[in-house]
Amino acid sequence: MGHSRPPTRREFLASGVRVVAGATLLASCSGTPGADQTGAAPRPSSLRTLGRTGLSLPVVSIGTAYAMNLVDRALADGMRYIHTSSTYTEHNHERLLGQALRKWPRDSFVLGTSPDLPYRFSGGGLSDDVGVGLDPGLIATSMRESLTRLGLDHVDIYYLASVNQRRSVLHEPYIRAFERLKEEGLTRFTGIVTHANEPEVIRAAAESGAWDVVVTAYNFRQSHREEVADAIGEAAAAGLGVIAMKTQAGVYWDRFRLRKINMKAALKWVVQDEHVHTTIPAFSNFDELREDLEVIADPRLTPAERADLRLGESAGLTGVFCQQCGACLPQCPSGVNVRALMRASMYAAGYGDTGKAVRLLRASGATGEACGACARCRVGCALGLDVQASALDLVTLMRA
Repeated sequence: MGHSRPPTRREFLASGVRVVAGATLLASCSGTPGADQTGAAPRPSSLRTLGRTGLSLPVVSIGTAYAMNLVDRALADGMRYIHTSSTYTEHNHERLLGQALRKWPRDSFVLGTSPDLPYRFSGGGLSDDVGVGLDPGLIATSMRESLTRLGLDHVDIYYLASVNQRRSVLHEPYIRAFERLKEEGLTRFTGIVTHANEPEVIRAAAESGAWDVVVTAYNFRQSHREEVADAIGEAAAAGLGVIAMKTQAGVYWDRFRLRKINMKAALKWVVQDEHVHTTIPAFSNFDELREDLEVIADPRLTPAERADLRLGESAGLTGVFCQQCGACLPQCPSGVNVRALMRASMYAAGYGDTGKAVRLLRASGATGEACGACARCRVGCALGLDVQASALDLVTLMRA
């Protein structure tokens, strides 16, 4: 008897979502409790409804993926939502997606993007925030440019991105501009994206009644994760769809990229919260996509995975994730925009995206050069990150 043929990569990846469907069917039809039903904790659902949008999505969706064959594979294996922005790689991500999506029926995917707006950077205040001083007409202009690049006549969700203050969420000129896009049929739903000050922003979105979806940073490393969770619960109760980003918490436990965080465990930690309707981790290869499909197939967080998430504590590692809390800003005697520096450091050391780190540093004017003049850095990070060492790494990067 000959040996069985091993599954191809396509067959292996495709099996992930089939497992979800099969497990769901068996659980609903069998009169005998499954393994997950006999334990103390119920099994988290793998398919959730994105608030009042009514869109049904797997708990893991397509974050930043620059290899379009990965987007094809993810869609073929059951993922539906694709998250992008006109700001990604200077509009090129939308162009690449436009080419990849030509072969797919319009109702087979859900796409969200955001306008390219001149966000503010301030050493003394909240950085990377849209503020309230922009011409709302820029929103519609950017929307039409995105549709051209994507080759679509509408998007499913259009976001006001990088909103880190309550007043930006509630700014009536922005709300009216987004409502007009709905009326014109250019987007089905509208939302906001927040990287910092998340609880206040999420609650403002729920209070407004104007936005349909909120995309928020949320992971096991945030010092204020319980408050973020409370705000997410309130938003979901108000009918908002909730999408979590920055779920991988910087990817590495150290800035030298030697100890990697358990990616599946980090993602599962987020989807234990049933108020999170889907997540948008980035993936850059088929192995990472496979891990995401495995989380969809079984979102339960095992005891071993919980232990992995405590590695930083047990090994004295701080990670590289910057939660953009801004506690560092008033501490620097030289007025350096430490917040922008640490975000750039996260992109470079955590995600390995030095191009994005350099673009952020140039836009913010935070080069880190001043950090070399201090014999000892006085800035303390809420998560224990080594601010001066990270800044000097960025100086070397910029000079190179």
